Amino acid sequence: MIPLFKVNMPADVMEPLKEVLFSGYIGQGRKVEEFEEALTPWVGTRNNLTLNSCTSALHLALRLADVGAGDEVITTPMTCMATNEPILERGGKIVWADIDPSTGTIDPADVEKKITPRTKAIICVHWAGYPCDLRELNDIASVHGIKVIEDAAHAFGALYHGSAIGSYSDFVCFSFQAIKHLTTVDGGLLCCRSRKDYERGKLLRWYGINREQSKGFRCEEDILEHGYKFHMNDVSATIGLVQLQHVQDILDSHRSNAAFYDAELEGLAGLRKLDYQDDRVPSYWMYSLLVEDKSTFQLAMDKAGIQVSPVHVRNDIHSVMQPFSISELPGVDEFSKRQVSIPVGWWVTEEDRARVVNAAKDSL
Repeated sequence: MIPLFKVNMPADVMEPLKEVLFSGYIGQGRKVEEFEEALTPWVGTRNNLTLNSCTSALHLALRLADVGAGDEVITTPMTCMATNEPILERGGKIVWADIDPSTGTIDPADVEKKITPRTKAIICVHWAGYPCDLRELNDIASVHGIKVIEDAAHAFGALYHGSAIGSYSDFVCFSFQAIKHLTTVDGGLLCCRSRKDYERGKLLRWYGINREQSKGFRCEEDILEHGYKFHMNDVSATIGLVQLQHVQDILDSHRSNAAFYDAELEGLAGLRKLDYQDDRVPSYWMYSLLVEDKSTFQLAMDKAGIQVSPVHVRNDIHSVMQPFSISELPGVDEFSKRQVSIPVGWWVTEEDRARVVNAAKDSL
């Protein structure tokens, strides 16, 4: 079976990991600071807060955007539930926006229609690692005085108009979970455009304690605002530092396989590629297709020994989301009915990708 996802863990992680494990310090320390600094060229900002997950990054972003009980957050249902459950935890009201069915990303025009005086933030998701229409979304947000939060869990290393994802919007949330381009086993990153938000987030990720000014053994003098235990540790950061030495090769492999699929799957009846623009460079964490007969396609690919999956289902169908599931979303309807992803990652060899293409063609 050619897997849809696979964990990358380079062998050269062992010595640095052994060193930190037996160093006597495995919590948030020097390695976390090194990792945050090393991430700067990849995300285009120094306002980097490493965390224990992307879910925590989204939660913290919503807190920094001052989303509270009854506030509205416009978001997409076409994502992992981890994107939208933090809105519920903040007591916010979810307002579903439609998506562009040719890309899977949120539709700025529909977002603008759904802004009200209670709107505090917009969450957009870079589906499969393809950047959303960030210029349009930020222009809309600026006019209405609201925040843009990017869920970039799929998009580490992606570029928008030549700039790294991480440097454009108010808040950008990355995932370093097990099967992402860059894994720290589990972990996340919050990039803040504002230095003020960064400084506040730095306190909130560790109970509201200012670790840099604490006296004695972290004896805090005063805590002004309650926070969380969202920080990263030196063990995860050490793995991340080693992973960064390999991540460009990983991205190159994903993009090479995607380019092969682009060429070989062009013009097939019953199957359509997503419509990507030349002004952005996807990371291709997934390679999603739109297939007319999805169930037949999935069965045929499974029979050929190729793992495929929609990966995420629309969030608005879940019982927990029913209080907010009253919108007509034709783009989501169309996309979710047909979208399915095929293996595109670094583990997919030239022989494997040819096999994927042949099986896809035979399924139609």
